[in-house]
Amino acid sequence: MATVNVGTIEVHLLSLDASGWHVLALQRSLTTRCPGAWETVHGGIEPGEEPEDAAVREVHEETGLVVQRLYNVTVQPFYLHKTHIVELSVVFAAFVDHGAPITLGGEHARYEWLTPDAAAERFFWPAERSASRQALHLLRAGHGGEAEDVLRVF
Repeated sequence: MATVNVGTIEVHLLSLDASGWHVLALQRSLTTRCPGAWETVHGGIEPGEEPEDAAVREVHEETGLVVQRLYNVTVQPFYLHKTHIVELSVVFAAFVDHGAPITLGGEHARYEWLTPDAAAERFFWPAERSASRQALHLLRAGHGGEAEDVLRVF
């Protein structure tokens, strides 16, 4: 029988400067799941870990970047047919310094900082495209605006 599990996170890495928005896209290496696909940061929540802690950890593990501000955006469901689990992925947006050096983990082969539209087109998963647009809409002023108190984690 299928079960429901809150077990993964997705983090959209954003930077805003005088030239506009920058969104980080990561290309998966050929030795991992979905080889060659362009995605944002994804990862599992470890036992005893809160989703926001997993988000910060995964950003550091996959890119070497430090999260300056973290916002919750939405929750994305997907089905893992091999294990019969409806997985809920907690989606975050993280502000980072796009000028900082990036150190890719073994899951990724390349990265690019893109405009929001180019990133949305590049992302393989339609739900990821939607979540990226949601994050940029919610944070369009560079912060959560009227909902800063419920969106900002730190």
